[in-house]
Amino acid sequence: MNPTTIAIVGCGNISDIYLTNLTRATTVKVLACADLDTARAKETAAKYNLSYGGSLEQVLQDPSIEIIVNLTTPNAHAFVALAALNAGKHVYNEKPLAQSLTDAQAMLELAREKNLRLGCAPDTFMGAGLQTCLALVDAGEIGVPVAATGFMTCPGHESWHPNPDFYYQPGAGPLFDMGPYYLTALVALLGSVKSVSGQARVSFPERIISSQPKHGQKIIVNTPTHISALLEFTNGTQASLITSFDVQAANLPNLEIYGSAGSLSLPDPNTFGGAVRLFKAGTWKEIILKHHHAENSRGIGVIDMADAITKNEPHRANGELGYHVLEIMHGILESAKQKRHIEIQSRVIKPKAFNTDSRFL
Repeated sequence: MNPTTIAIVGCGNISDIYLTNLTRATTVKVLACADLDTARAKETAAKYNLSYGGSLEQVLQDPSIEIIVNLTTPNAHAFVALAALNAGKHVYNEKPLAQSLTDAQAMLELAREKNLRLGCAPDTFMGAGLQTCLALVDAGEIGVPVAATGFMTCPGHESWHPNPDFYYQPGAGPLFDMGPYYLTALVALLGSVKSVSGQARVSFPERIISSQPKHGQKIIVNTPTHISALLEFTNGTQASLITSFDVQAANLPNLEIYGSAGSLSLPDPNTFGGAVRLFKAGTWKEIILKHHHAENSRGIGVIDMADAITKNEPHRANGELGYHVLEIMHGILESAKQKRHIEIQSRVIKPKAFNTDSRFL
C-alpha cells in the first residue's frame, strides 16, 4: 500500500520536530513544504530531502498531495485550513483549531461537506505517559474521578523564542497557546466539559524581548496572560486550571486527578512521556510506562489520521476534539468578561485508547 502523501505549510520553529518524525514514518511520505517566505521553504525542503519547497498555492494545486499539515501561526490557521479543504485536501492543524469559533465551525462543516478529514494538535495525549494514565483511569484504579487540577505557569516566552510577539496577541496567550495540552489531556481522560467559569488579567501591558534576534524590542500585550478557570465535566468531575505567563517560579503539579479510591499524578501534557505516579492504599508509587511513544513524537496524530483514512475509521486527534477545546477556552475568557458561568454546547466522544503494542514511529 502506498504511503499517504503530505505537505507541511509553515516552516517555523515547530516544523523541525514534525518533519523529523514524519519523514521517518513508513505509512506517510512528506513530499513538499510551503511558507510565506519561499526561501525558507526551499531551505527546509533541502534539509529534509523533500521534492520541493514553495508557496501555499503551489502545494494546494499539487494533485499528488493528500494531507496538508498546517503549522502556521494561529491567525492563519483558519485561512490555510479552509483553502486546503476547498482544494480537496485533508487537513491537520496545529493548535488551536482556529482563533474564532465561527471559523472553526466553518472548517468542520466544510470537511463534512467534502468528506475530508480535519485533525488538530495536540497529539501528546497519544503518548506513553497520558495513555498509561488513561488505562489507569479506565480500569478504575482511582475509583470514581471527583476532581482534577492543572497548572501551567511560566514567566513567558520572550526570553527564549526567536519570534515571541504572537504569543501576546488574541488567539495565543497562555490559555490558547498552552491550554490545549492540558484541556485535551483532561477531555481525553474524563470526557466532555459541561460548563466553565473564569477570571483573567493582563498583568504586564508591555514585554521586552530578551531573546535574539529581536533583543530589546517591545511587545504590546493584547490578550490575558494570567487565567484561572473552573471546569465542570459531564461526568460530574470538577477541575481547576491556571495558565500563566506571569509566574517567575512555582512548585505546582502539572496535572492531577483525584478519585474516590486514589489519586493520579500525570506528566507534563506538553510531553509524550514523563513520570506517572499513583496514590493508592496509603502510598505513592511510580507506574512503569508500557505504551510506545515516550519520546517527542509530535506528528503521530497526523500518522494516526492517515491510517484512519486508509482504514475508514475515526482518528483520535480530530477536529471535533479541537473544537471542543477551543469552545472551552473561549468560554473561560467570556466568563471572565461577563462574570458568570458559561455553558459549553459541544460534546465529544473520548478518543479510543491505544493498546500497549500500538506504534507509529
